[in-house]
Amino acid sequence: MAPDRIRSPDAPFPASGTLPPVRSEDVLRRRLKRNRTLATSLLVTMGAVFVGTHFVPDPGLATRLLRATAEAGIVGGLADWFAVTALFRHPLGIPIPHTAIIPNSKERIGQTLGRFIERHFLTQDVLLKKLRSANAAQRFATWLSTPETAPVIANAVVAAMPYLVRSLDSHDLREFVRRTLGKQLRQTDIAPVMGRVIHMVTASGEADVLFERVLGVAAEWLEDNRDQIYGLVQQRSRWWIPKTINRKIADAIITGCADLLNDLREPESEVRLKFREALAHLINELINSPEQRKQINASKNRILEHPDVQAWVAAVWQETSRVMLEDLSQPTSKARAAVEKICMLIGRALATDEAMLKHMDEFLEELAVYLVSWRHEIGKFVTEVVRSWDSPTLVERLELVVGSDLQYIRMNGTIVGALAGSLIFLTSQLIG
Repeated sequence: MAPDRIRSPDAPFPASGTLPPVRSEDVLRRRLKRNRTLATSLLVTMGAVFVGTHFVPDPGLATRLLRATAEAGIVGGLADWFAVTALFRHPLGIPIPHTAIIPNSKERIGQTLGRFIERHFLTQDVLLKKLRSANAAQRFATWLSTPETAPVIANAVVAAMPYLVRSLDSHDLREFVRRTLGKQLRQTDIAPVMGRVIHMVTASGEADVLFERVLGVAAEWLEDNRDQIYGLVQQRSRWWIPKTINRKIADAIITGCADLLNDLREPESEVRLKFREALAHLINELINSPEQRKQINASKNRILEHPDVQAWVAAVWQETSRVMLEDLSQPTSKARAAVEKICMLIGRALATDEAMLKHMDEFLEELAVYLVSWRHEIGKFVTEVVRSWDSPTLVERLELVVGSDLQYIRMNGTIVGALAGSLIFLTSQLIG
């Protein structure tokens, strides 16, 4: 991304009541000064010619024609100088009526500009026609899928993320989130949500496969840790019980657990059916039983309010922030690579997905229609912004933008006046 298109995070925003800076202001200022000098020089030249012809002894037709031409050029040049100057300020500082039009009409300019935007730009027909002809969704997808786009977006995201992470690490913000989110969580009834989640998980065939796999892993763990179970039984047994008995007890425990797990792995076994019935009863209790829901929510609130849980959440966030900031500071940041990859994948997917492009176009059209509903407020906003501008600054900015072109009016007025004067003089000579 070009440096001149990115505002530095430390750069101040324009102060309220002032206009934003004009791009290439120095170029516009030099152009205005050059054209103003040319127009003034042309007027001065006409004045010098007019004065000079009065020093010619016994002037002939050519001298009188030149004098008439210069005289008319002076009149035309002065008239247009007055007209151009009167737009922006009082000529020669004299408060002549109907001069300094722009600073005196700032209110009316803002109202006119606001109404113009409201009535001629922010209309449904104009916006929808422009959107449809622009094919915005396809162009966006094409732009996003180009190899040069992903690094630009990734650099912008990575540059903004440290500011975001550090702002989220603010103590006041954390306290606000803790109070607000904690209050919402404490007021949330999670029992029905848990019941529906369990129902959705257990209703799918994939859940049965996963359940059977977990049971298989548990059975293998029992067999692999048989000696440890023997040791645990021996440690908790009375001293006078023989080791042989303890081993038989441990074998019985392991065998019973293994048989139970194997029975649960059989889809139509009695144990599996009882387990399903118990699970269905639990789901029904979570959704419909006020007492069960009260107990679940009370347990949830105790967990949320426990100091160890809050300290753990804070520690997790601090460590996550540290890891993120450390990664973002690296030239080979994983976050940057991930953003680049995501941008390219989304761009390529969108570019070939006509249905999604259609949805994006429809969304943009709905957004445009919604924007149109706010057109009166937008027009008032434009009016208020123009009203808040500082008058001298407004005059300076507008003069920089259009002033150099207005100087051509002065030049043309001087030249056209001179030509008209010479034509009138020649006509009078012919008639006389």
